[in-house]
Amino acid sequence: MRAFRQVDVFSSEPLLGNPVAVVHDAQGLSDEQLAAFARWTNLSETTFLLPPTRPEADYRLRIFTPGGELPFAGHPTLGSAHAWLENGGVARGPRIVQECGVGLVELRREDDQLAFAAPDRLRSGPVAEDDLARIADGLRIGPDEIVAAEWVDNGPGWVAVLLADAAAVLSIWPDPGALGDLAVGVVGIYPEGECAIEVRAFVGGLGVDEDPVTGSLNASVAQWLTGNGTLPASYVASQGTALGRRGRVHISTDPDGVIWVGGDTRTTITGSVELG
Repeated sequence: MRAFRQVDVFSSEPLLGNPVAVVHDAQGLSDEQLAAFARWTNLSETTFLLPPTRPEADYRLRIFTPGGELPFAGHPTLGSAHAWLENGGVARGPRIVQECGVGLVELRREDDQLAFAAPDRLRSGPVAEDDLARIADGLRIGPDEIVAAEWVDNGPGWVAVLLADAAAVLSIWPDPGALGDLAVGVVGIYPEGECAIEVRAFVGGLGVDEDPVTGSLNASVAQWLTGNGTLPASYVASQGTALGRRGRVHISTDPDGVIWVGGDTRTTITGSVELG
């Protein structure tokens, strides 16, 4: 039996964020066992904590969706760090260092929240016209409703589109079949209020039609839209509204230009799990 936690991420209110299933002490499990458990939980991500292989790291994390393994994901990073700390983990230095498929990811505590340093994008730049047409078709909108678009892939394969405003984002009723295996983030700006933007994430290729609250997408959107001056260096993003959640993702930029992606984390289930 292995210790298990389910952690709600990106909401200060119970059950309104994005849950991640976290298995402690996962060494000895096969890839097939990890994938099978991720399919069984049927959450957007399930993670497995392992001893690090690099001396700088505090632990190693493997991240699975129901459709396969990811090199990086944001809400699993925060939720797994929360679970690791709650289970007695102690960082070697002033920051927590996670080892995962994209390398080393730093985390810090700020105002009772955890935040991770946005990793470098694996792909950036303009989106081809045929991809834009496919995205518009999948979102059931006209191509002229896309204000701007950018590849913002930091692991899951993200391409992001900016619409006219937050209301346009919330009105989308996508066609998952048309989007296929594209991982599409949709962003719209609020004219005023607590949150700067509304975000939605469509990831049918990973076995989840819409992810409730998405750290990796918010990280790369921040790199894109703060980098070109569309958004300020620090802001709060809303996500999950269309799914009945109340996700809040806190973006801040330090003096060195590093973007930090933070939010609340809360354990909702503790126990043990038998994986064979």
